Amino acid sequence: MPPEWAAHKATWLSWPHKLESWPGKFEPVPFVFAEIAAWLSISEEVHINVLDDEMARNARELIEADPHAEAMMDRIFFHCIPTNDAWCRDHGPNYVFRQEDERIEKVIVNWEYNAWGGKYEPYDDDNAVPERVGTLQLLPVVSTGMVLEGGAIDVNGSGLLLTTEACLLNPNRNPAMSRLDIEGELLKYLGARKVIWLGDGIAGDDTDGHVDDMSRFVNETTIVTAVEDDPEDENYVPLKENYERLKQCTDLDGRPLQIIRLPMPEPVFFEGERLPASYANFYIANLLVLVPTYRSSRDCIALDVLQGCFPDRKVVGIDCSDLIWGLGAIHCITHEEPLISYSNSI
Repeated sequence: MPPEWAAHKATWLSWPHKLESWPGKFEPVPFVFAEIAAWLSISEEVHINVLDDEMARNARELIEADPHAEAMMDRIFFHCIPTNDAWCRDHGPNYVFRQEDERIEKVIVNWEYNAWGGKYEPYDDDNAVPERVGTLQLLPVVSTGMVLEGGAIDVNGSGLLLTTEACLLNPNRNPAMSRLDIEGELLKYLGARKVIWLGDGIAGDDTDGHVDDMSRFVNETTIVTAVEDDPEDENYVPLKENYERLKQCTDLDGRPLQIIRLPMPEPVFFEGERLPASYANFYIANLLVLVPTYRSSRDCIALDVLQGCFPDRKVVGIDCSDLIWGLGAIHCITHEEPLISYSNSI
């Protein structure tokens, strides 16, 4: 599995339509998706799953009219692939590369998807997305039988994989599998050689602790990790423990990894509910890094930290104050499709 900063052919999105995912606050959400799609079109192709032609027309109009970025509409493609919800990171196609004799081919790994442990039904259309994309693209699809969401893992493309015990060892995912079984499947299907396990996730996260809200590779030897400086905040202890774990981690040759601290925003609440707002939920595109912001005094600090991590890409802040009410941000709704030329991990 290539790292996210490897060259993309495209980014995949699933257009939002489930009102219950943003109860009482759905109206602004498509505009946030439109802004993200417009920015991404400057960088690469954008492929969007929609329910029907009418949804495609409405989405196209919003993207074309977005005031934040001048969308390149010839790079935006709509596909009538039905979804139950908009979290493409978790239900979208997980692309990897497989070597067959002298030939390298792009393959979709089809993990099982059960809406974060059966929390939200139905999820049958979401679970079928990888196979339907594979049919559309005429790509091989390899089914694993194991439940795994894209937001639960992160890779550096050179043998390391990040995940959390809170999510992958939760019995609502793969109750018959041991920690060793799960590691074996990750190494087998994603080409990793070492799994780095973190502990608990952040407050308000209904995914049981996805790693993409906390810690992310930014290059082969560097991880940015969210930290909370307020000892009274409920995120202080779990993020401190994860930071301490990371400081003890090494690469495949036993060398320490560089760990960069990324601040958390001030707590974000809606209708009395703590939301999983985190700057770690950024997305790395070919020319850009899209970073969620939350109208927080710490937004600029986080953007500066990430700009330092990606000097050759433009870091763009996207106001996700409305999007996060759905309990996810930019990384949660995007899924990269790498170029076929990528072969670093083969």
